[in-house]
Amino acid sequence: MPGLLEGVKVLDLTHYIAGPYCTKLLSGLGADVVKIERLGAGDGVRWLGPFASGAETPSGPPLSRSESGGGTAPEDGAWFLYLNTAKQSLALDLKSVAGRKVVLELAAKADILVENFAPGGMDSLGLSYTELSQANQALVVTSISNFGQTGPYRDWKASELNLYALGGLMNITGEPEQEPLKEGMPLAQLGAGQNAFAATMAALMYAEETGEGQQIDVSIAEYATNILENALMQYSYSGQEYTRVGNRGYGRAAWGIYPCADGHVGIIAGPDHRWPEVARIMGRDELSDPRFTSRAGRLEHADEVDAYMLPFLIDNNKVDIFKAGQESGLGFSFVATMKDILEMEQLLDRNYFVELAHPVAGTLTYPGAPITPEASVEAWVFRRAPLLGEHTASALTSWLNYSETQVSVLVQQGVLAQNAGA
Repeated sequence: MPGLLEGVKVLDLTHYIAGPYCTKLLSGLGADVVKIERLGAGDGVRWLGPFASGAETPSGPPLSRSESGGGTAPEDGAWFLYLNTAKQSLALDLKSVAGRKVVLELAAKADILVENFAPGGMDSLGLSYTELSQANQALVVTSISNFGQTGPYRDWKASELNLYALGGLMNITGEPEQEPLKEGMPLAQLGAGQNAFAATMAALMYAEETGEGQQIDVSIAEYATNILENALMQYSYSGQEYTRVGNRGYGRAAWGIYPCADGHVGIIAGPDHRWPEVARIMGRDELSDPRFTSRAGRLEHADEVDAYMLPFLIDNNKVDIFKAGQESGLGFSFVATMKDILEMEQLLDRNYFVELAHPVAGTLTYPGAPITPEASVEAWVFRRAPLLGEHTASALTSWLNYSETQVSVLVQQGVLAQNAGA
């Protein structure tokens, strides 16, 4: 079924995480996304495990492996399979004159081009914004980079560790008396991909109304700074640093993550007038002590409050604790493992998960759509991630009306590659 962005053409020159996540959201909404990948090596994220086959992660950077002819890109890496659903793969030599010509022809037909090369990378390929806009004045070009297209840091390298740290999030993550910590997942990169998606959609609306495209400059590090909660505002107004609070959240007692019989739970003991419910649920009369009835009192006696709560928590399972709190009007939660998520009754009842069959990886379970529309609207498109070069011929035919002969000539010249198993 077509999605909400049916008819929108997207040229995807992204790799790894932030850029592909932006184009994943576009393809999921039904846009026709053609992903340009390097001959042989493909998107670098293809080489990141875990792999459905159980194979070990290949060693060495994809670029050096590609240049030395060191093997074909894996097709079953979890990151690639997740980030590139519902896209087409066109394997092409971007550094060749003929390859650049093909990209410019595709850009002339596209509504959106998304890239996340290092600043200046597109210029070096002869695909600067000026050259792209000459080919298509209405083209929206979204550029995602570590620190943005300008500024003294623009050419500097960064991983998720750097971006999370330099963006300021690491300074407020962790226990107050210990070193700062990083989130488990690449939050800065995924979040920057979301920002890029939102900005791209706004620019597309403007282009459709005016016929004028534009270049969008998305900095991954700036995304992290944008979600610092009120930390930056607090410092601007008062000069007071927002400190790490750890699992005892926001300077409150009985408010945070606690161990239980089979994992961890989140206890939210508020508002104050509901505190007696906590004492009732946990079966501890001591928690009804008037010293604990206010937030200030609980904070003053935090260690004592925790000591009264822990026996109940340790003796009970996380889901039971979660439900007991929620049924009493308290915002309890639990720390869900991946197994918990796949078995969660709420998600199963909403038919959230989707199974997609892949010719190499097999049938795998994927997260569902991030939006749930009215039943009459098919908003999200589910298709497996492509094999490297799987759509080289079909994309050029559908977008540019290339003949089979034209494609074959470029394949023979080493400009294009097709997946024989596609």
